[in-house]
Amino acid sequence: MGYIMDLRNIVGTRPLIMVGACVLIFNHDGGLLLQRRTDSNDWGTIGGSLELGESLEEAAARELYEEAGLTAKSFKFITIFSGKDMYYKYPHGDEIYNVMAIYEAQEIQGDPKVNDNESYELKYFSLEVPIDNVNPFTEYSLRKAGYITKW
Repeated sequence: MGYIMDLRNIVGTRPLIMVGACVLIFNHDGGLLLQRRTDSNDWGTIGGSLELGESLEEAAARELYEEAGLTAKSFKFITIFSGKDMYYKYPHGDEIYNVMAIYEAQEIQGDPKVNDNESYELKYFSLEVPIDNVNPFTEYSLRKAGYITKW
């Protein structure tokens, strides 16, 4: 998060507009790979903000590799979210309004592995039942994109 961290040094915790990509990775059973995040200790999707000059697809690929050690042959664009509902305040106080592109990773390669700077663990979850301790932003995004309909 070099670019955002550089901005944080100037503006502190005040709200920023943060553009990024969220990557959904499904296994053969339809389970969604989530990470237990080090910043909020809850379960969230793989993803993050753009770096200068980076495309959304490049950010998706970079975040997938950085956060889970995986690569994908391609990314299927699902939707983009923005607006007041995309506000998030991190536990340490930083505030953001997300502009988030949602992608599904296609033809995954590699085995998921934890990046200790980003997450405590990686785990596949069924979307048929509620996920304990899911990040509210993750739940909102999955619900609004139509992946969660039963809980």
